[in-house]
Amino acid sequence: SEMCIRDSAWATFDPIASGHFVAEKNYASDIAAARDEAISYAAYRVLSSRYQLADDPVGSQQIFDGLMTNLGYDASITSTTGTSPAAIGNRIAQQILTSSLNDGSNEANNYRDNTGYLPVNDPMVVDYPGVVTPDAPPLADPNRWQPLFLESATTQNGLVGDSLQEYVGPHWGNVTTFAMGREENTGPFTWSGVDPGPPPMMGGAGDAEYRSDTQLLIRYSDSLDPTKGPGSELVNLSPRVAGNRPLGTHTDQGYGTNPITGQPYADNFVKAADYGRILAEFWADGPNSETPPGHWNVLANEISDHPLLDKRIGGNGEVVGDLEWDVKLYLAMNGAAHDSAVAAWGVKRHYDYVRPITKIRYQGSLGQSSDMNLPSYHPDGLQLEDGLVEIITATSIAPGGEHRNAYVNANLDADGNFVLNYTEDEMVGKIVVHSWNHEPADPETQLSGTDWILAENWVPYQDDNFVTPAFAAYVSGHSTFSRAAAEVLAIMTGSEYFPGGLGEHEFEVDWLEFEKGPDQVVTLQWATYFDAADEAGISRLWGGIHVPADDFAGRIIGSTVGQDAAAYALDLFVSNDLSWHNTVKDTDVNFDNVVSPLDALFVIQELNNREFSDAETGQLGGTELVLNGGFLDVDDNGVLSPLDALLVITDLPSLNTPNAALGFSAVPEPVGAGLLGVVAMMCLWRSCRTRR
Repeated sequence: SEMCIRDSAWATFDPIASGHFVAEKNYASDIAAARDEAISYAAYRVLSSRYQLADDPVGSQQIFDGLMTNLGYDASITSTTGTSPAAIGNRIAQQILTSSLNDGSNEANNYRDNTGYLPVNDPMVVDYPGVVTPDAPPLADPNRWQPLFLESATTQNGLVGDSLQEYVGPHWGNVTTFAMGREENTGPFTWSGVDPGPPPMMGGAGDAEYRSDTQLLIRYSDSLDPTKGPGSELVNLSPRVAGNRPLGTHTDQGYGTNPITGQPYADNFVKAADYGRILAEFWADGPNSETPPGHWNVLANEISDHPLLDKRIGGNGEVVGDLEWDVKLYLAMNGAAHDSAVAAWGVKRHYDYVRPITKIRYQGSLGQSSDMNLPSYHPDGLQLEDGLVEIITATSIAPGGEHRNAYVNANLDADGNFVLNYTEDEMVGKIVVHSWNHEPADPETQLSGTDWILAENWVPYQDDNFVTPAFAAYVSGHSTFSRAAAEVLAIMTGSEYFPGGLGEHEFEVDWLEFEKGPDQVVTLQWATYFDAADEAGISRLWGGIHVPADDFAGRIIGSTVGQDAAAYALDLFVSNDLSWHNTVKDTDVNFDNVVSPLDALFVIQELNNREFSDAETGQLGGTELVLNGGFLDVDDNGVLSPLDALLVITDLPSLNTPNAALGFSAVPEPVGAGLLGVVAMMCLWRSCRTRR
């Protein structure tokens, strides 16, 4: 719908802007009102179509209908013919909806995969403590994605899903892009230019990193208890010490001072577990959320509404109105989000990389890889680490033993009932990890904390009916979306810093949903949009969804995608080449490949309003004026005068028609009168110049 709004509300009524979907130009005596109406009809049509597959399509449609009524528009007007704002909006919506039918998304078949993707690994039954069930073949490839079977499943957008995961969007790397791959792309895909190469592979390139990433995820999970261990330690979230990370790293450099206020950032200490859990849930964007791209639109809303933000496109020029700001910012923002999805899902399908839940359970099922002289040795097992990864003994698994919780935890079904999966004797020699102890029975009142659990029963810090998204891990979509959005915000606002040099989000006591907490108010803080984007990626490590390799590669892709999307969007609105509009003819002012009275009307409108030219001299001066006004300067002399309109009039095709006085017989009466007025204005203007 953002594309609709941009094409409808701005480009079609603007002499400079070039439509992404629709190139037509239109004139209205009240452009502001026409834009509002065209926006409404275009957005209404697209949203009505898109939400037919939503969770509650009837309820969504009632909202759209009610809004149209409140705005005073008749939703029953469906005509796409003519130049009324309603027809223009309907026409643009129709064009967008038609174009998307052939964009590679397979919309006609409910966006189903059309590439024949099949997972190489058998499913994991999450509630069974193992990589696969006893009657299933062993894991085929520890480097590849494994679908999950959940007793009760919820999809990313909050819909009730099938219990067995089906890979979401394996064909999405083939979808037509907004800006990505338009230039200098020599690979087979639009995302080939940002392909980060393969992730770390067990038994191949990056084997050591693969293993260390697994161990790191266990350490993050061990830090989720605010009452003990590393989770109870205080961490400083202040931009004084956090943030300012080089791209593709977790290295915090912080900031000496707030560049806006010139003052140092105040300290902001919280418990590590509260920070990690809030980070994981705030950026989760899973079921019943606005999803990652929507989250960044929400942040953009907050930034746009901030009283300290000057709405100057790119941080330069004059302050623009709210509509112009929104149209240009959200075009770039959502264009970047679209391309991020294509790039990330193209890479995901290509490498089909394993998720942490499979990595940890698989390596744990093999044993330990630290000491050949100890029980359960396997070269591909987990690395032993006191207090984090240990071997179960007969004493430790017995009632009252250190690892007893692993026995209890491994023998519970999805409803918390005891079901014997392993006896105590069968658990001796198995590997346990000190990690989050699964979602509690009553998340509003109970804290699971951390405890010893069977490595083969490890789960991430997520809702137990979601656990892990239904697609491959590498690269992180969160990291890609977030960095791309941050790049757009930095470019469009002209600064990488939040307004005032500080962005904040406060979380009240007991804000968490997966379990009880926090027990004190926590405030996340960021100096720059990039800091916030980095934390979105880091949140997936706390949440047990991704490893650092997924995060870093996603950020790097997102950086390029965001910059390219912003540059392309800006090119659609302004031109650095004043001759670009003369591709067909000098007199084709509105660039619709036809010389018509409408071209003259654009010139007349500027002669009357003098929005881009000097009222006395007609001079086009200054960067902003040249970029905008040059489009109307038919004779390209830097001065806007009635002569520019006359050049259009004399070039009207109807002038070649016999007995058609200046072609006015082919022009609507008000337009013809306006053109006659131009001739008179030209004579008067020349007369005035002669007297000076």
